[in-house]
Amino acid sequence: MIKLLTISASPVEGSSTDFLLHQIAETIAANIGEERQVDQTFVKLNDLKYIACQSCGEDPTPKFCLYDDDLTDVYHKLAECDCLLFGSPVYFDSVSAQAKMFIDRCNCFRPPDYDNTDPEHDFIKRLQKKRPGAIILVGGERGWFEGARRVIAGFFKWVEVINEGVLVYRSPDFRNKGTASDDRTAMMEAEQLGFKLATMITKSL
Repeated sequence: MIKLLTISASPVEGSSTDFLLHQIAETIAANIGEERQVDQTFVKLNDLKYIACQSCGEDPTPKFCLYDDDLTDVYHKLAECDCLLFGSPVYFDSVSAQAKMFIDRCNCFRPPDYDNTDPEHDFIKRLQKKRPGAIILVGGERGWFEGARRVIAGFFKWVEVINEGVLVYRSPDFRNKGTASDDRTAMMEAEQLGFKLATMITKSL
């Protein structure tokens, strides 16, 4: 069973972010092969209720976080997934508020090493398995995407996900949502990225 986790940080229903994520995920599932089932989970962060990181300064082990809210289940899915797709619209040259809140709460995947068990590292690596993943960013035609890319790329490193591709979509009209679904080039790029990830997952089996 291949576990594929897709996380959308867009607050908009039917957004270009969601369309591109779904296209990649469906392509992965279709190309893994019949001998392997793909367990797909789609998480829309805007539908969840969770608080911002409180910087507790405590090791939550064995739990992922001291707070139990709608992210508790997502933590386990993130820890167990074989591939992660993460998409966000670009707001003020960075990720959405939903994405930033979620990423900050994932600080717990590397709690501080208060007991100095490993003098070479300040944090304890709770996840050992590296997994492939991809980043989807959506913005305007004149948008700057590098700030958002850096945020998610740093998050990927923190949770042992190897960034295997970044798909950037520049919407031609901010007044209309979901324009990517009608953009043949964008959907083809999403399909190509999905095929690449499916090939990588298959080879690792």
